[in-house]
Amino acid sequence: MTEHRLEVADVVREHGEEFLRQWGHTVSSPQRKALRDIVACRTAALGGHVEECDHCAHRRIAYNSCRNRHCPKCQSTARDQWLAERARELLPVPYCHVVFTIPQELAALGLQNQRVGYSLLFRAVSETLRKIAADARHLGAKIGFLAVLHTWSQNLLQNHHS
Repeated sequence: MTEHRLEVADVVREHGEEFLRQWGHTVSSPQRKALRDIVACRTAALGGHVEECDHCAHRRIAYNSCRNRHCPKCQSTARDQWLAERARELLPVPYCHVVFTIPQELAALGLQNQRVGYSLLFRAVSETLRKIAADARHLGAKIGFLAVLHTWSQNLLQNHHS
């Protein structure tokens, strides 16, 4: 039997209640649902079905997935396919990755009013990128860009950046 690899669901099972006690006031209803779905995904909690091999009649129980778009188990295949499709769309030109982070002093304020806070962040990012790119000392060009909001760091601490 293979060794169990630590998953996001394991972390949420182990520390979810403690996290919600401390940070629950900042967690939205859809975020709470995502946490519940991630924990239940591919467990008996969501039911299952029996898969049987056509050749050897080997059977195994396969538990149903939560199908939540935030679930790493459900979305890894979809993510990989999406990334491959986007890679085929890339132009043969250089790309660069730029990160804008909300200062720690403003992070709590942004959490209290996410719609306004994130709108301001994206507006600042957009204006900054366009202005710098248009400057002849840099590119002297009109650019296109894709902006993505990340609200968690790799260690699962809140870290709002674009």
